[in-house]
Amino acid sequence: MTTVVLRQVPGSSPIHRLWAGTKLIAVLLISVTIVVAPSWISIGTIVGLLLVAAIVARVPPTAIPRPPVWIWFLFLVGALVNLPIGVDAVLLFARSVVFAFVLLGASLMIGWTTSMSDIAPAVATLGAPLKKLRLPIDEWAATMALCLRSLPLLIEEMRTMLAARKLRPKSVLNSAADNSIIDLITAVMSIAIRRATEMGEAITARGGTGQITAYPARPRLPDAVALAVVALSCTAAVVLTFV
Repeated sequence: MTTVVLRQVPGSSPIHRLWAGTKLIAVLLISVTIVVAPSWISIGTIVGLLLVAAIVARVPPTAIPRPPVWIWFLFLVGALVNLPIGVDAVLLFARSVVFAFVLLGASLMIGWTTSMSDIAPAVATLGAPLKKLRLPIDEWAATMALCLRSLPLLIEEMRTMLAARKLRPKSVLNSAADNSIIDLITAVMSIAIRRATEMGEAITARGGTGQITAYPARPRLPDAVALAVVALSCTAAVVLTFV
């Protein structure tokens, strides 16, 4: 089973049908809430909200990334380093780790329920007022879209390249004259140039970067309801934290 990273989970749900800008605003509200009120109550409220959203969106468990074991080992080392300071330091460290995972989960929720082609138009729409300040909003949105689209391709290319390297005889990999590092760097550069050329040709054939930031969608009533739910949850989290 492969992990779905920055790829939309197939299917249709109320979360899938929301405007991409609504989800970006929701993640912004969640981020601000956790920063302003970084308590266990606030984190628990946001985690509950994300779990409900995942259930409604029918996100399968196989879509959840599985970090390598050494990452959990580093977290354990971090907790042990803080242990001599006191239990409060360990709890603070644990809360920071959970804080990071909550933000990651909120970001992944966008990737699971949103087509990457909808992100750039949403960013361009949300940033439209800033155009009065002569900021290159459309260019920023196009750059973000290209980065999001390229990352899954880069991951797949790296997996293919590493799998091909593992097929090389061990006698070659362990040889003193082995130039595997140089070969990997050369292969990465070749892959990047090839993918950039293909993407540039595809963008040109489709009418240029202006098509990337076109505005085919707008917020509707379900988006207002979703933002209201998120805003109420974030408000409740802040109130419960400081009460």
